[in-house]
Amino acid sequence: MNEYRKPIPVPGFDSQLFWQGCKRHELMIPHCQDCGTYHFFPRFFCTKCMSKRMEWVKSKGVGTIYTFTIIDRAGIPAFQKEVPYVLALVELEEGVRMMTNIVECGLEKIKIGMKVEVLFEDITDEIALPKFRPRLSQ
Repeated sequence: MNEYRKPIPVPGFDSQLFWQGCKRHELMIPHCQDCGTYHFFPRFFCTKCMSKRMEWVKSKGVGTIYTFTIIDRAGIPAFQKEVPYVLALVELEEGVRMMTNIVECGLEKIKIGMKVEVLFEDITDEIALPKFRPRLSQ
C-alpha cells in the first residue's frame, strides 16, 4: 500500500461501526427497528420517529447517481494528481443519499440516474473508503 497523502477519516463514537464495515468491504448503514427508516450519516436516534432502537445493517451497496459535479481544480495540494474527479451524491436502494466519488468511468459517461455499485479503496490498514462505479451486474 502506497503512502496515502490526502486527509484520512477519523472514526468517531457514532461512526465507528460504519468504518469497521468499510474495512471489511461492507457498506453498513443505521436502520430504525421501530419505523424501518434507514439513515446516513450515522446517528444514535431515528430522525423520523425519534426512536433510539437503531441497528447497523449491511446495505446492498447499489444505487443511482442523484447529482454530481466534476472537480477540475484541487482544493488542497494532496488532490492535485486526482483532478479531474467526480464528486457525487448517490441514492442507495435503501433510500439514503451518500456523498462519494465515482470511479472506473470516463467523465463523459457519467450521468444523473446512472446505476452504480460500491467498491472500497484501502488507504491504510484500518481505513477503506467507499467509492462507487458503474454497476456491472443488474
